[in-house]
Amino acid sequence: MDIHFCSKKGNTITGVLEELAKLRIEVFRAFPYLYDGSLDYERTYLQTYVNSERSLVFCVYDGTKLVGVTTCIPLADETPDVKDPFVKANEPIDHIFYFGESILLSPYRGLGLGHRFFDEREAHARSFGTYQTTCFCAVERPKNHPMQPIGYQPLNIFWQKRGYVLQSHLQSQFEWQDIGEDSLTYKTMNYWSSEIG
Repeated sequence: MDIHFCSKKGNTITGVLEELAKLRIEVFRAFPYLYDGSLDYERTYLQTYVNSERSLVFCVYDGTKLVGVTTCIPLADETPDVKDPFVKANEPIDHIFYFGESILLSPYRGLGLGHRFFDEREAHARSFGTYQTTCFCAVERPKNHPMQPIGYQPLNIFWQKRGYVLQSHLQSQFEWQDIGEDSLTYKTMNYWSSEIG
């Protein structure tokens, strides 16, 4: 492996947008997301990060191949479906930094890159000196979901060890098409947060 890293911010994210879109589609096909994605949707979704001056995309390459990415953005710059639970709960969205995806191709898991992703995003949020909280969301699937792999373990324990707490009062409904389905359906997304130290 020839692992190296690079960071893209704001409109410089355009340079990795196509690679990132393809990686998201590939990785999120797996449980629990089961995402049957399209490049057109991905380009629209990722434009939110391109348009934000304070967004970050931290990339992992093996040689010239993009194998992992993590993203973050001020919550105030996110789309309404992400912001709305916080607005309704009277949370101070101007002081919250939102963590998007952390995705890695399977051969690169177990190398400590999950921690590196959190380190990079937390440091980026802290660098502005104005944010008090970081947060992210994760899909909620039934425990008996027919496509859940044998031995599947959610990342809850890992997130808890990083200092994140499930915020049961904060939920969103995101819509996408699952593998094997022929229409879009809504999924419940649960939010986790941590105070910036």
